[in-house]
Amino acid sequence: MASHTYKFDVKMTCGGCSGAVDRALKKAKADGQEIDSWDISLEKQEVIVKGAVPYDTVLEKIKKTGKEVRSGETVE
Repeated sequence: MASHTYKFDVKMTCGGCSGAVDRALKKAKADGQEIDSWDISLEKQEVIVKGAVPYDTVLEKIKKTGKEVRSGETVE
């Protein structure tokens, strides 16, 4: 599968929120998901994920943290 970049608008109110998303993505990578990198911006309420992983898989991992995903898109 080709590598993609996804951008998600995630409602995060504190460092604990962004930390939960970070832990979920770390666990997904450890579990064998082909996630190359991610960047979480609490200020922008944005999570950018790069890798050869399906969009729905990444969305599901973020949603499992209990955070509200307001929108998401494939950037490239």
